[in-house]
Amino acid sequence: MIVCIAEKPSVARDIAKVLGANEQHRGYLEGNGYQVTWTYGHLCTLKEPHDYTPQWKAWALSRLPMVPPRFGIKLIDSQSIKEQFAIIETLMQKADSIINCGDAGQEGELIQRWVMQAAQAKCPVQRLWISSLTEDAIREGFKTLKNQDEYQSLYEAGLCRAIGDWLLGMNATRLYTLKYGQNRQVLSVGRVQTPTLALIVKRDDEIRNFKPQQYWVLSTIYRNTTFTATKGKYKSIEEGQADLQKITGKDLTITDITTKKGKEAPPRLFDLTSLQVECNRKYGFSADQTLQLIQSLYEKKLTTYPRVDTTYLTDDIYAKCPAILQGLKAYATLTAPLAGKKLPKSKKVFDNSKVTDHHAIIPTGVTAGALSEAEGKVYDEVCRHFIAVFYPDCVFSSTTVLGQVEKVEFKATGKQILEAGWRDVLKPAKAEDEKSDDDKEKEEEKLLPDFVKGEHGPHEPQLAEKWTTPPKPYTEATLLRAMETAGKLVDDETLRDALKENGIGRPSTRAAIIETLFKRHYIKKERKSLAPTATGIELIGLIREDILKSAELTGQWEKKLREIEQHKYDAKQFVDELKQMVGGIVSTVMADTSNRRVTVVATEPKKAPKPKSKASSVKKETPEPAPTGEPVGQVCPVCGKGRIIKGKTAYGCSEWRNGCTYRQPF
Repeated sequence: MIVCIAEKPSVARDIAKVLGANEQHRGYLEGNGYQVTWTYGHLCTLKEPHDYTPQWKAWALSRLPMVPPRFGIKLIDSQSIKEQFAIIETLMQKADSIINCGDAGQEGELIQRWVMQAAQAKCPVQRLWISSLTEDAIREGFKTLKNQDEYQSLYEAGLCRAIGDWLLGMNATRLYTLKYGQNRQVLSVGRVQTPTLALIVKRDDEIRNFKPQQYWVLSTIYRNTTFTATKGKYKSIEEGQADLQKITGKDLTITDITTKKGKEAPPRLFDLTSLQVECNRKYGFSADQTLQLIQSLYEKKLTTYPRVDTTYLTDDIYAKCPAILQGLKAYATLTAPLAGKKLPKSKKVFDNSKVTDHHAIIPTGVTAGALSEAEGKVYDEVCRHFIAVFYPDCVFSSTTVLGQVEKVEFKATGKQILEAGWRDVLKPAKAEDEKSDDDKEKEEEKLLPDFVKGEHGPHEPQLAEKWTTPPKPYTEATLLRAMETAGKLVDDETLRDALKENGIGRPSTRAAIIETLFKRHYIKKERKSLAPTATGIELIGLIREDILKSAELTGQWEKKLREIEQHKYDAKQFVDELKQMVGGIVSTVMADTSNRRVTVVATEPKKAPKPKSKASSVKKETPEPAPTGEPVGQVCPVCGKGRIIKGKTAYGCSEWRNGCTYRQPF
């Protein structure tokens, strides 16, 4: 009998249907020479400290570091898991061979290997490796089963990741809790969660310590078109007023007109992170919510395997694309222009060298049934991005018009879409709160009037006071990008691909890391923005070991794990380095005599109600409100509601009457 083991009951049913194993039993399906059973995700976990020695049950600084001589696994303490494992164990003990049908990734490999180890399976094992759960994909996968030994490095990488999380999490959490905690609250420290928290704390610190700088911009309106001085920012009002006075009452002369054509390629296909980013920006979905939605679509056979980190397809998928497009009946209007034509095969889409375990997320072509509203939005994004990559580039023209008044040069730019191309399928969206001033200025570029070189005429100049703005708080979208690139936020897709090597966490785990930070009350959500709590700020403030909080150093760690998977790094060496590092951290913290403490609260305290009398709430140190008519500056970096205004002695927030404490003296 051949025993197949899947990661979920629903996946097991799909596999059993293809294999003809239709006879139902408690905990498995049987038929046609197969027994198809399942796990519920993780059935096993690494042993806890007290499982190795009773001395490690009590938390004590004197017993750190805890480094087991050999790591072991155990069943998770759950009655339903124990019952299902007993069924799996019985089947595997009698099996002629086993087929590992777990999710085709590092975590899926680890889950099933641990179950087989716990069941003491002795028979040969083969691996099913598929990217979708359609019947065709399952049949094709069973025709090309591989020996499990071919995935040994994948298992070793997953095991090293689990051991690393255990060594650092168990030791550092006990160490920091005992050394710096109080109120009997646990200070959770983790290999990925702590550097992620450090990113948020650092950004919050940059915002709080930001000092707005005043500058001026000279512009003028000529023929209903805004021209801006090419000098850029004026650092003093006197310099700006001098040029303003120089050009007032004088004609503006058009000195040059340049028009260039450009092309814009379709956006890349989705990997998990880019899908989470897009859904957070467009729909406000959390990273975890998007992961659950795309996982549901995968299990409904509508999309391919979601936990991927590539935006490319392999060459063999190209031949299947016409059929996939034809299957997207709801998008017939968009796929019609592609029907009957040879689809373009761009290297930006099809590249075997950019795909390891799985290709980008695409639709399977299976007709969608009833979907929830949220599922429909995610599915729509995946389908439209897939269709768009086969559309022509967007063709546009960019026009730059230069003008001059008394040797002061001005510039106006405009952009016109000549051929929409893929923009007929997709309209890229970027959240308002993530746009920089430059982004907004570019969006304002539009079709310009027909100017003629040498023409001149009256214009309306003005000198505007402006303020530099602080960095934007992280949203889940920008935090995911920062985790992907070890804290370096970049828009260029090619550069971002290069930085992925050193990203922190894996695409499949980043959402869970963010959720963990919420559960630990280390971060909170303020509208769409993420902010650290007092506990989160204090925890990062007392951690001096860079390896615990540096996204870049943690990213280098992640790179080694990927190299283990690729047979480029030795797993034993990685674990030895971990043990040595943990020992060093314990020694350093134990030597700290500062007697510092972290104030830990179970939840964030409720905000105090606003005082009934606004006048009575004014504190002495609060700056006076701005005089009538004075320009208002940037958005307040503290409350996010008010604008920065200038009082007699300091800059402050316009929400000062409602309790905002932002203030910067001159």
